[in-house]
Amino acid sequence: MATSVTWSVFTKSWEMPLPDLGRFIKGLGFDAIELPVRPGYQVEPEKAEKELPAAARVLADFGLKIASVAGSTDERTIAACAAAGVPIIRVCEHVDPKKGGYRVVEREIQARYDALLPSLKKHGVTIGVQNHCDANIASAMCVLHLIEKYDPRQVAAVWDVAHCGLNGEDPELAADFLWPHLCMVNLKNAFWRLKTGPESPVAQWQHYWTTGPYGLAPWPRVMTELKRRAYAGVVCLTAEYSDAASVNRLIAEDLAFARSLLA
Repeated sequence: MATSVTWSVFTKSWEMPLPDLGRFIKGLGFDAIELPVRPGYQVEPEKAEKELPAAARVLADFGLKIASVAGSTDERTIAACAAAGVPIIRVCEHVDPKKGGYRVVEREIQARYDALLPSLKKHGVTIGVQNHCDANIASAMCVLHLIEKYDPRQVAAVWDVAHCGLNGEDPELAADFLWPHLCMVNLKNAFWRLKTGPESPVAQWQHYWTTGPYGLAPWPRVMTELKRRAYAGVVCLTAEYSDAASVNRLIAEDLAFARSLLA
C-alpha cells in the first residue's frame, strides 16, 4: 500500500537565524520542521502572533513548511499557528505525584483541553499529545486513555517510538492503540544505560539517546507498520542525541536510514 510521508525535524538543536536554518535543514533533505516557540529561539512566545507567520514565509522560500510547533497551548499561540498555517502544537504532559494520583492529573489535563476546544475548532489547530517516559503521560495506551473522547481534529496523538521503546511497548501495539487518533510520528531512539557499578547496592539506570539503528525502538518494525497502514502524514526526527556535539552528522545519517526503510 502507498505510504506518503512528510519528513520533518525538530530544530531545538539549532538556534541560528531563520534564513540560515532554512538553508541548512533543506540541505539535509527535510521537507518541514517542528519549530520550538520558546524563549531564546527564533520565535519567542510573546511575539508568536507576528513572528510565527513571518517565520513560515522565510522557511517557505527554502521549500520548507512548519509542520508543528513545540510550545504552549494558550489562545495567542493557537491563533499564531492558524495565521502561519501550522496545524499542530506538540505537547508532553507531566504527571505530578503530589496532585493526588494519575487519574486526578488526567482529569485536570482533560479539563484544560475542554476549555481550549472552542479556540482549537475556531482556528483549525490540533493539540498533539506525545507520550514521554518517566513521570509523564508515558505510553501509547496512556495517551489513548487521555484523548480518546476528543475529535482528533482538536486533540490527537503524537506517537514517539523512542519513549515506547524505553517503556517496552511494542510498535505494532502502539500503532494499533493510536491509529484513529494519530496526527504525527516522532522518530528517535534510546536505550537504558547502567549508571552505577556492580558495587552499588541498587542499580541505577539512565536513558542514552542514540541513532536509529541502535536503540530499543525497532525502526524497521515501525516503518513496516506505517507502510502496512498506508500512513500519509508527518514523521518528525527529533535530533535528540546524548552526543550533542555530533548532532549534524547523526541527524543526516538517521534521515538516510529512515528513508531507506520506506524505500
